[in-house]
Amino acid sequence: MRIMFVSVPLQGHLLPLIPFAAACRDAGHDVILASGGFPPDVLGLRSEDIGAGFDLPRSALRTTVGNPRLALAELRGAAGHSMVGEIFGRANLALVEPLTALAERERPDVIVFEPLSEAGAIVAGRLSIPSVLQENTLWPADELFRSVTASSSFAGLTVPAPSLTISVIPPSLRAGAIVGAVTMRPVPSSGGGPIPGWLRTPGDRPRVLVSRSTLQGPAPGDPTAAVIAAATSVDAEFVLVRAKIKRRLPANVRPVGRVPIAEALPFAAGFIHHAGAGSILGGLAAGVPQLVAPGPGDRTHNAGMLAGSGAGLSVAAKSITAADLTRLLTDPALRAAARDVAAEIASMPSPAEVVPALERLV
Repeated sequence: MRIMFVSVPLQGHLLPLIPFAAACRDAGHDVILASGGFPPDVLGLRSEDIGAGFDLPRSALRTTVGNPRLALAELRGAAGHSMVGEIFGRANLALVEPLTALAERERPDVIVFEPLSEAGAIVAGRLSIPSVLQENTLWPADELFRSVTASSSFAGLTVPAPSLTISVIPPSLRAGAIVGAVTMRPVPSSGGGPIPGWLRTPGDRPRVLVSRSTLQGPAPGDPTAAVIAAATSVDAEFVLVRAKIKRRLPANVRPVGRVPIAEALPFAAGFIHHAGAGSILGGLAAGVPQLVAPGPGDRTHNAGMLAGSGAGLSVAAKSITAADLTRLLTDPALRAAARDVAAEIASMPSPAEVVPALERLV
């Protein structure tokens, strides 16, 4: 069977699809990733760049000009799905034709797409083949699908509903299940990169990983500066991932480049980041307490969901204090809740166990 996985050319959207794509490949199927801006490691999968015309900042700017009040709400993380649907609806238009050309060459039997890559559903409809919607955020996949397909940019386009939806949100964090969806364990994917040996072993002091978004831009939510300022008052080692710091750092703060965070998390006592869905799910899978900074888009929603689970703290990036960092490391209730969710995730079907659901579509 030929399977095409489609994501907008943003690593935070593509990375969650890679473990399932690899499972399909390992089951004997011919798999290709259609996206762009690929990370260093895609587990040996074939890939094709379809993102030459994709311009998210331009789409966001044009959407903002026409919806200034909605744009302000988006920056506060209070716009729900409305703004993201309009932005990605416009941005998806640039993917439809290159994806169509690739699909006509590859002749896939099924297309798997993430919730903000509805170009995949459009092309599946053109080829009269089934499509599969794979959830990759803490916003339900079906809600995002409806938001994009209802956007003004999609007016007049035929977008068939997916033949199957795969849900990765742990049941305890989900308000309600997607009717007919197949559940799959969220498997962390960091996109590769070398990892120092000392990150694979416990440190002399509790270790806290500090990360930021892979999406560049002026939006608030990077906790790095506040963590650096408070670090000297906390008996722990803070590791800044993908650090771009030029100033002198405290003795207990260590910068590193891009590393596979999923491989370092088992040896961490805490995880601090921008509240991206992939980071939250990765931290939960590892059973590590988290401190996240709410922000634009889905980040405020994600932060609230994490805090509601009891497995983490939600603190505005500029407001993070030494007391917050100390609580992250010492609160037994946080660690117990994180381990509970990790056990729940481990009990969910693996990507390999979900492959037959795809095979039954063809």
